[in-house]
Amino acid sequence: MSVTVGMKGRAEAVVNDQNTAVSAGSGTLPVFATPWMCALMEQAAWTAVASALAEGESTVGTQLSISHLSATPVGLKVWAESEVTAVDGKRIVFKVSAYDEKGLIGEGTHERFTVTDERFLGKAARKLEG
Repeated sequence: MSVTVGMKGRAEAVVNDQNTAVSAGSGTLPVFATPWMCALMEQAAWTAVASALAEGESTVGTQLSISHLSATPVGLKVWAESEVTAVDGKRIVFKVSAYDEKGLIGEGTHERFTVTDERFLGKAARKLEG
């Protein structure tokens, strides 16, 4: 199987004290934090294509361009949806959207690249060498 345009993913959470702007350090209000919305969008994206990858492959996020349109208070469910809109070799582009129980809270695009786990981790580990 390979990654194809149209593949979709979804991830969800409930807004709680641990994923608010206060907790993330991205603000002072007890509402769903933008960094957590980004993480939910990334989760929706990578899970959309995970089953199409070969053993020992993953995807890594390289670009995220989003708008956070509406605040979500503690207690509401939030979810992100993704759809592959382009595949160019190892590069995968997604349309991403986030919602709470009242409607759209964020949207944008996300880019990921397919990597070989061992090679990617080896490259990262070399940064630790003297």
